[in-house]
Amino acid sequence: MPARLRWLLIAALIVAGWFLPVMLGGSTLIYNTLVVTAIFAVMAYGQDIILSDLGEVSLAHTAFFAAGAYATGILAVNFGWNAWATLAAAGLCAFLLALVVGLITLRTREFAFSLVTYATNVVVYTICYNTDLLGGSDGFVGIPPLDLSLPGLRLTALSNKDLWPYAYVLLLLVLYFVSRFRRSKLGHAALMVHMNTPLATMSGLDGQRVRLSVFLVSAPLTAVGGWLYAYQRAYVGPDLFETYFLVLMLTAVVLVGRRLLLGPLIGTALLMVQKSYLSLGAYFDKIVLGVVLVGVLCLFPGGLANLLQGVFGRRTRGRAAGGPVAMEAERG
Repeated sequence: MPARLRWLLIAALIVAGWFLPVMLGGSTLIYNTLVVTAIFAVMAYGQDIILSDLGEVSLAHTAFFAAGAYATGILAVNFGWNAWATLAAAGLCAFLLALVVGLITLRTREFAFSLVTYATNVVVYTICYNTDLLGGSDGFVGIPPLDLSLPGLRLTALSNKDLWPYAYVLLLLVLYFVSRFRRSKLGHAALMVHMNTPLATMSGLDGQRVRLSVFLVSAPLTAVGGWLYAYQRAYVGPDLFETYFLVLMLTAVVLVGRRLLLGPLIGTALLMVQKSYLSLGAYFDKIVLGVVLVGVLCLFPGGLANLLQGVFGRRTRGRAAGGPVAMEAERG
């Protein structure tokens, strides 16, 4: 496809996405579903970088998501910080937490790495749940509406309908960031360390430094989702550490396929549509989410995209092998 036509197509898709809620009817449920989809997709892209590009499974990203939300809630409620300041604080808080965890796990890989990152999630949850300064078991309520106003420009959101443009722009920025990351030196280095660590070492790459750098990049990405989620529901609490969020981001990454730019977005959208329109109740929705994750990993670990490619590939090869006779028989 010519580059000019490709960019025109991307621009058309971006414009269509902006008006998607209106095209789908513009109901309150539509706006709520799309806003939450955008927020959770942003959350999942931080995990996507770790899982798809680095080949590791981080179980600490729930803590990064919660760290972004907690930083937002505490600073907005107790100190009256505006949304720009809480955005910076959310990213910085997750970065510092990731730095500590990353230095601890620098020499660990795969199973040990996952265990340590899960322990991080448990420790941070316990601290938040038992510390009054962090809201304790009640969390923080009364987070003010999102206000990104600039001099001479009022940018506020009082409802999910108002919040959609900001969630959509944030999602676009994250998509652009991930796309650029995978074309960057760090992105190529991460993939090389993932695919062939000895070759990466022979090429002069420090595998530990690359893993740490990617970890530090991914954490603020997930935290930004927590930042907007805090404003979307006006509350942060220990429930942010629930396994649901971890399973959600993992499922969103693997459901469609790894290293596909729109994969986590489409995966999150499918899961949120099920929850909003085909819900079986809170507990059963969690069971559905877990079953989907296990089913994908066990039955088609390459994701839906790989499954569909295999199906259509077999049909194409079958037609090519049979020639006109096979095609005529299929029509008959």
